[in-house]
Amino acid sequence: MSNTQARPPRPVESERTALKARKVSFSWQDTPLHWVPDDPFATHTINVLHLLLPAGERWFVHVYRQALPLIRDERLREDVIGFIGQEATHSQAHDEVLPHLAELGLDPTPYTAQVDWLFEKLLGDRTLPPGRARRWWLLERVALIAAIEHYTAFLGDWILNADELDRRGADPVMLDLLRWHGAEEVEHRSVAFDLFQHVDGSYRRRARTWATAFTALVFLWQRGARFFMENDPTLLDGRASLKDFYTGGKRGVLPPTGDLLKSVPRYLSRSYHPSQEGSTEQAAAYLASSPAATAAAAAEREAGAA
Repeated sequence: MSNTQARPPRPVESERTALKARKVSFSWQDTPLHWVPDDPFATHTINVLHLLLPAGERWFVHVYRQALPLIRDERLREDVIGFIGQEATHSQAHDEVLPHLAELGLDPTPYTAQVDWLFEKLLGDRTLPPGRARRWWLLERVALIAAIEHYTAFLGDWILNADELDRRGADPVMLDLLRWHGAEEVEHRSVAFDLFQHVDGSYRRRARTWATAFTALVFLWQRGARFFMENDPTLLDGRASLKDFYTGGKRGVLPPTGDLLKSVPRYLSRSYHPSQEGSTEQAAAYLASSPAATAAAAAEREAGAA
């Protein structure tokens, strides 16, 4: 689909939220290794976020800074700048969990080194001549981010509604990190797709990069879960399987496999737009009550009044 063809509608102005980075902080000293009580598999499957997101979201920021000169719509430019600020904050927040895991005997460095290589080398900048080749590589990465953001928004919507984790007594600090992040993913869920549509919009590229992103995410996630389970010092025979993931989804402590699969044709539909996913109102409600987000807002008000 070329830039001149019809595109999925953008949300109406009343649904748009001005994006801002919230300077949150979390204290991890009381968070146990298995923060979902008696469920190391659910704990470590979700913990893979801490392995993937710091490098991944730094990569998002790097690519989007390169894409800014291509933006001709001032409103979209504002959204992308707000997105960059939020993603940088997400990267830092998840990165700060890793030393705590190491203190509990689970050193993530062997896995995060591989993830860093993926984003910094395989998906990083290439020595290409100015012009078509360099633009092609930038557009490929913008499209990849749009596909990945479809799944981060899916996960954000899931964690905001994962009441079973509360019922099972999951660590409240970890839940706040995940739900603060998830709410911001829902809040900015349209930005990556809108940017892709603005600078390219090719349906063939959207479908191709979706296949790449989905395959990579499944591979990295199962590899990360296995890494955690095999290296957990409290487990004698830690294992991870797709069956365990499916069972966790049925129990409500992990995203349901069926819902994840149903999200595929939605993204590949020619009428897709991320505003059709999740609830901005629910995301805003959580951000208004999140302990970390409200503390950040209070600190910002105090700084402004000083």
